[in-house]
Amino acid sequence: MSRLREVDRSSVVGKLNRSTVIKNFAAAFISLTLLISPLYAAPSSTLGTIVYVDRARVGAAEASVGATVFSGDKLTTDKSGSVQVRAGAARLLLSSASAALLGQDDVSPFATLTSGSATFSTANSKAFAVHFGSAVIRPNTDQPTIGQLTVLNSKELVVKATRGSLSVAVDDDVRVIPEGVGYRIVLDPNADPQGPRGAGTKGYGGPPIKAARSKFMWYAIGVTAVVTFFAVQEALESPDRP
Repeated sequence: MSRLREVDRSSVVGKLNRSTVIKNFAAAFISLTLLISPLYAAPSSTLGTIVYVDRARVGAAEASVGATVFSGDKLTTDKSGSVQVRAGAARLLLSSASAALLGQDDVSPFATLTSGSATFSTANSKAFAVHFGSAVIRPNTDQPTIGQLTVLNSKELVVKATRGSLSVAVDDDVRVIPEGVGYRIVLDPNADPQGPRGAGTKGYGGPPIKAARSKFMWYAIGVTAVVTFFAVQEALESPDRP
């Protein structure tokens, strides 16, 4: 009888130990699943490839030719540096002392320019866009286009259409910059309505161009027909070229 009770007690202890092991294993498995699943649920989107670099970084790491860049990556250049990225049918060049955050939306890849200057070339209207604050600058047509942007401060930038025309949109306020024309764009509607001396509708000190429901003001700064030094042929040849 005593031996039978010992066997029963041993059986119960064994079952309890097995139950504890199973529970611990299940808890560990669930924790591991919760840890890993977000990594697979929201992978970074490949945006393009670095084709030229000179004293530039991706995040905190030194940038290198051939490296892949992703949506969410931050590109920065030194005072005398630059970096060029190929993204499908577009190219983006960041000049010296510049910074931009790469992204991707339902329409196209884009870069949010936060400082410095950027030039982009595209083969069609959906190839690429540049964001600055609430403004979105993109090609206005499917023709080969080159646009140049320079940040002046947190509310102002200069946009030039050096090849093709550009579309500038702030919410439902959309305007077109013709080829060969540049504008200083002010996102703050309460900014000085006269702008800098000599900046007007035709560069002669006139009032700014302002629509009735304007979300921004712009001032013509003259004509530019200078194409930047970097190679744009590959981006402009074919929208299907990688």
